[in-house]
Amino acid sequence: MAAGSRQAQVGRGPWSRPNGRRSPDMSSTGSRWPPWDRRQESAWVKFLGPFTWHLHEGEDEMFLVVRGSFRMEFRDRSVELREGELIVVPHGTEHRPVAESEVSVLLFEPSSTLNTGNVRNDRTVERPQHI
Repeated sequence: MAAGSRQAQVGRGPWSRPNGRRSPDMSSTGSRWPPWDRRQESAWVKFLGPFTWHLHEGEDEMFLVVRGSFRMEFRDRSVELREGELIVVPHGTEHRPVAESEVSVLLFEPSSTLNTGNVRNDRTVERPQHI
């Protein structure tokens, strides 16, 4: 991959580092188990069929397939994902998830992320339900 280019990558296995970034410096946290960064949020989502083409200007998204499978489509290619696999979609990358049968996904993204990114339509959720 060329320097400075952003491309979604698939992680295979529980400890993959698909985005190539270094781990944050944890030496100053002092304790081992308490979470140290609350700017990220996880969401459990189920979907079926194609979602809206969209992008997120400033947020990366990580999709972890919990049950089922789906295809992440990009304008120039698509990536098939199965249970236990993950993909990180870099900010500024137009994409849409497509599931031929219902899939359950754990989504990790900043809490300020709008589900439809730069698009507002009937699938936009301004205030997600908290459970």
